[in-house]
Amino acid sequence: MPYIVMGEPTSWKDEEYKKDYKYDYPEGLDLRPNSDLHKKLRSRIYERARASRNEISKRYSSWRAIDKNLTTYIDLSETKQAKEDELRLKDPTKPLSIVFPYSYSMLEALLTYLSMAFFQDPMFQYEGVEDDDTMGAMLMEMVIRLHCIKNKVPLAVHTVLRDSLGYGVGIGIPNWRRQYGKKVIKASVTTESPLGMETQNHNQFVNSLLFEGNSLDNIDPYMWLPDPAVSSVDIQKGEFIGWVDRDNYMNLLSRENQEDSGLFNVKYLKNQKNKRSAFALDESERSTKHGGSTDIHRALSNTVSPVDIIHMYITLIPREWKLSKSETPEKWYFELAGDDVIIACEKADHNHGQYPMAVASPEYDGYSITPIGRMEVLYGLQHTLDFLFNSHVANVRKAINDMLVVDPYLVNINDLKDPQPGKLIRLRRPAWGRGVDKVVQQLQVNDITRLNISDSAYITQWMDRISGADQSMQGSLRMSGPERLTGAEFSGTRSSAVSRLQRLAMIIGMQFMQDVGTQFAVHAQQYMTQDAYIAIVGRYAEALQKNFGPGKTRGRVSPSDLAINYDMIVRDGSIPGGNFSQSWIELFKVIGTSPELMQQFDVTRIFTYIAQQLGAKNVEDFRRNVNQIQMTQMPDEQVQQQVQAGNLIPTGV
Repeated sequence: MPYIVMGEPTSWKDEEYKKDYKYDYPEGLDLRPNSDLHKKLRSRIYERARASRNEISKRYSSWRAIDKNLTTYIDLSETKQAKEDELRLKDPTKPLSIVFPYSYSMLEALLTYLSMAFFQDPMFQYEGVEDDDTMGAMLMEMVIRLHCIKNKVPLAVHTVLRDSLGYGVGIGIPNWRRQYGKKVIKASVTTESPLGMETQNHNQFVNSLLFEGNSLDNIDPYMWLPDPAVSSVDIQKGEFIGWVDRDNYMNLLSRENQEDSGLFNVKYLKNQKNKRSAFALDESERSTKHGGSTDIHRALSNTVSPVDIIHMYITLIPREWKLSKSETPEKWYFELAGDDVIIACEKADHNHGQYPMAVASPEYDGYSITPIGRMEVLYGLQHTLDFLFNSHVANVRKAINDMLVVDPYLVNINDLKDPQPGKLIRLRRPAWGRGVDKVVQQLQVNDITRLNISDSAYITQWMDRISGADQSMQGSLRMSGPERLTGAEFSGTRSSAVSRLQRLAMIIGMQFMQDVGTQFAVHAQQYMTQDAYIAIVGRYAEALQKNFGPGKTRGRVSPSDLAINYDMIVRDGSIPGGNFSQSWIELFKVIGTSPELMQQFDVTRIFTYIAQQLGAKNVEDFRRNVNQIQMTQMPDEQVQQQVQAGNLIPTGV
């Protein structure tokens, strides 16, 4: 595909930009839309976005093919579509051409495994570097767990996983989100009357910060603007990174009026009729699953005021860009609205020093910025499968129709065209008395596609082998073969499939989950302003109860508690029970009956491991609370009397 060359925006209006809205720009810079600094910054941002789009757009045709494969709606040419529509109107019971949804089934199987691998509780695990950091790492893990639940982080991770399998890259942006609203507080009013002092309690609502914490947003791969000079796993080494998204004028104006929003120049967008970006064209085919137009969501410009924004982080030397006198490379953040107006310009203040972005690309080659996806590898086989299935359907559809050879001189052709059953076909006068055997003859039709269905099964077997999501991973068993499916065969086949998928999960864990978990922890240390209340559950429940006090089920964590050094623990990509062997249960029986082995091994931890591998997620909930066990001393005679009465029993009975 050739490079897409876009011209400079032509909608800049100098007359409108001469207005002075009295903005207080950051760092004392002159960022009015008609200033020289603004024009230079705008051009540099646009040039980088264009260079990135020229490279990324090479993948659009392949991505659009994947979009079609993952739906059951087929993209027909106008001529063929008219014939299909005509057929559907004549007889709605006849099948039409479809995309055989086998790739979709395999995508579901792969997503199921990856979801089970990463959606474990907690999603992110931490451990302290030094002894003094141990308790702080536990609290950090529970705080991040709370953020993931409140802000529905697993949903965004699921989108990243799906994009990485379909397009080869899945992109996420860790953010720190604050939610404001009205909080209810208890208040009391005391009044004095001749009858004495009277106190009345009531609820009062005050504007307050309801919740703050880490969140994860997704970037559409079609709207991603990476540095094409680096690979998908090395985006932190790039000179810039960006993306395009859509907002609206009123929302931007509201954000501009908030403190510490960092936005400005939004009012200059008011009188612009076209606030869209040349890079925000919807190139995907995802909407074809509904059979609708890809531009339908962009037809609302007459009723709303959408604004396309280019977000971009750029590593630059501020002195050369006339942003400050510093000559040390720094990361700066820009927002360019409608390809015209810069509405944000600030130094990136993240303590982790990284671009706040992470990419999952399980099929990466170490060099490409947009590697192929697992579904793209299967595209050729899926295309062949569609052909085999649809050609068989078309041939059957043709064969079930009456194909007749008729002599119109001998038969009344209008009677023959009547499709109703029980019809009467009249011969014409020249055929009277000559019989009816040679008047009409059925044309012999051979079904040359009768083996297509069996060939389709052969194609799906190869798709299973290539993808790693065989029939056992999709929830079905082998139905063919000389003998029945044995337990050893099923266990061995499933173990091999799980190992392939575990490798996939391990790569995504190191590429994406490690970066997100690290940035989540840094954001909590940097931006957390109020105490958080965590549930004392999970693997650290016993240690946390000792910290907060016996019997406590909730604990308060202040920002100062998270001032620690920590290490992010990357999961190994396994799922509960994925590699579990029945031999563990046999070993547990042996250890439980051998006093010598019980002294060498922790039976309780072994039992907990087995229960977790069998799918139990809340084993800790059944652990006995030793702190609540009360010991009572009685005289020997009283104990003997209680035993005889049946109130006490000897231990070991």
